[in-house]
Amino acid sequence: MDNQNTQIAGGPIERSTETGPSTGSVVNRHGIAALGYMWIISAALLWSLIGPLSKLAFREGLLPLEVAFWRAVFSWCLFALHAAISGQTHVNRQDLPYLLVFGLSGVSLFYVAYQLAVQQGGAALASVLLYTAPAWVTIFARFFFDEAITRVKLLALVMTLSGVGAISLGGTSLPGSAFSGSAVFWGLVSGFCYSLYYLFGKRFSKGYSSANLFLYLLPIGIAGLLPFVTFSHKSAMAWMSLVLLSLVCTYGANSCYYASLRHLEAGRASIAATFEPVFTTIIAYFWWQERLSLMAGLGSVAVLAAVLIVVLENTGSIRK
Repeated sequence: MDNQNTQIAGGPIERSTETGPSTGSVVNRHGIAALGYMWIISAALLWSLIGPLSKLAFREGLLPLEVAFWRAVFSWCLFALHAAISGQTHVNRQDLPYLLVFGLSGVSLFYVAYQLAVQQGGAALASVLLYTAPAWVTIFARFFFDEAITRVKLLALVMTLSGVGAISLGGTSLPGSAFSGSAVFWGLVSGFCYSLYYLFGKRFSKGYSSANLFLYLLPIGIAGLLPFVTFSHKSAMAWMSLVLLSLVCTYGANSCYYASLRHLEAGRASIAATFEPVFTTIIAYFWWQERLSLMAGLGSVAVLAAVLIVVLENTGSIRK
């Protein structure tokens, strides 16, 4: 799951269809919800291609830093065009220091960490470790927003840590490379950076749309990456993988996610978004022959279950 699937553009836009207790209104509500789930599952599927497409770029000789750089550049072109057409180009001066920190952590470090996790541990493992973000959010929320760590959140935190431990011990069967602890490290870093979207999203949620925010966020991230990138000759296949990473996995997935929020509550959308690592694991298995060990598979289940119970608690489906 990538940086675009947080609620940067604000909370869910809930369309009211309650015109009375008629059967038609109920059917209408169900139809709108079904459309919302279609959009969010589409977003999860598009996000799940980040790892496999990144591996395609690596196979063509590109290094993780260069993949992250070009992904940010091409994505910025798409978001900038969107922002210009829709007239969403404003920025508040007081937000500039926060945009600077957010761009360096949420784009530069995040994009690189995820690419390194994919390169060293495989697409499936990187995708699962990305979803340690709710554990980081729980800790951040306690110290920055004075949110209580409930029993459910504590359970989720323990499950996440246990799952990461199992993944570290179990490893993965990754053709062509050896599993290493650095893969887990970079996966955890990507989860940490991903969690920062919650922290910074509190500030930007009301004043910026997605396109508006990434119009300024991505250039900062690009500038943070540029000094460290080694550019190499790129084949047509390499360029295609970079364009698809930007068009499909970043801009396209982001657009589907926000389309879902017009029909679903954010909590329900977040639950459906956890299909991403499931899709990634399936795609990586058939495309790149990646196989998680039994212990790593159980650890992955624990991490995703932790995400699920946190989201269910936030939506009021289970008691705190």
